[in-house]
Amino acid sequence: MKPMGPIPPGFRATGDGALAIGGQSVEAIVGHTPAFLYGADRIAGQVARFRNAFPGVALHYAVKANPHGPLLALLDTLVNGFDLASAGELHLLEANAGLARPVSFAGPGKRDEELRTAIAKGVTINLESEGEADRALAIAAELGRTPKLAVRVNPPFALKGAGMKMGGLASQFGVDAARVPALVRGLVAAGADWRGFHIYAGSQVLRAEALVEAQSASVALAADLAHQAGIAPAEVNLGGGFGIPYAAGDHALDVEAVGKALSATLVDRPAVLADTAFALELGRWLVGEAGVYLTRVLDRKESGGTTFLVTDGGLHHVLAATGNFGQRLRRNYPIANATRFGEEPCEEVTVTGCLCTPLDLLGDEVLLPRTQVGDLIAVFCAGAYGLSASPQAFLSQPAAAEHLIYG
Repeated sequence: MKPMGPIPPGFRATGDGALAIGGQSVEAIVGHTPAFLYGADRIAGQVARFRNAFPGVALHYAVKANPHGPLLALLDTLVNGFDLASAGELHLLEANAGLARPVSFAGPGKRDEELRTAIAKGVTINLESEGEADRALAIAAELGRTPKLAVRVNPPFALKGAGMKMGGLASQFGVDAARVPALVRGLVAAGADWRGFHIYAGSQVLRAEALVEAQSASVALAADLAHQAGIAPAEVNLGGGFGIPYAAGDHALDVEAVGKALSATLVDRPAVLADTAFALELGRWLVGEAGVYLTRVLDRKESGGTTFLVTDGGLHHVLAATGNFGQRLRRNYPIANATRFGEEPCEEVTVTGCLCTPLDLLGDEVLLPRTQVGDLIAVFCAGAYGLSASPQAFLSQPAAAEHLIYG
């Protein structure tokens, strides 16, 4: 038997023994499978926890984590702004939630038409290079608009323990810190509405002390850059990086400890940042544990002493759960029999998807209750980087449904 990650706290069985989401049995909710279910109350609970831990800090949602339309509409009622990684996400946001809240756009390789759309709609562009700055200013001049421009900083430090490091090394992301002051002065001289700094050092961090250190360093860096540029930033986006436990041995991030430390840092921040607003940009931590991927068992078979449960889902919907989304080592996500969620595990099985590849592995030698054809398998922590981060067209399999569940 191989270990699996912890099922997020709060999931319970209904009277019939099935997994409950929003107080309802998944067997009653789900018709078509595979399907993703997102619990609205869980997302709202994460936002409330953030508000308590980070008073006075704006909360932005990173749309790349999950761009499901109804979910964006829900978050529009809960967060202070949105952060985008493409014009496609901008169109999804506009269609499902509108653009009444502040919106920013980050990412290398923004096309001219994306810059044009963002400038026309009043979106803040987090510039990734001097060349991108030149293009944005030229497009704004063509449109007769004053562009909202911020500078994404490639910080000279790394975020320790990050699943993906985005600072302290040569990078396609952001402008090296040493070149930022000159760029800022050029933007201001060109008449741009300079909005401040975006400092993102990494993602999927579970160690509070690592985030505390990175946030403190980011505030100090922002102050130093402001002094060198000779102008204070309107806002500093400190990025995010908040992780969730996926695998055995992972422990939940102590968000309250991070919030307490950041509050102290901001109270004592340098005078040049006295009137600067601060924001955190979160995606995975807000929606990841609220999502469950459900797939139905099509076949139960024995081979070489191993029991295989073959489902109608797979890596074309939940690539990360199969270990194929950049992971160095495949580890089991939390997985359960959703039909028999109230029963004790009693047998070792390997759960696969339906695709014609050995990479399509949802649970490797995991312990589940006695599972039959027709039972639902639940893969947890599926609310972020799930369907939209998976090769949905691979082998031309049916699409997965998505449902936002209230209650």
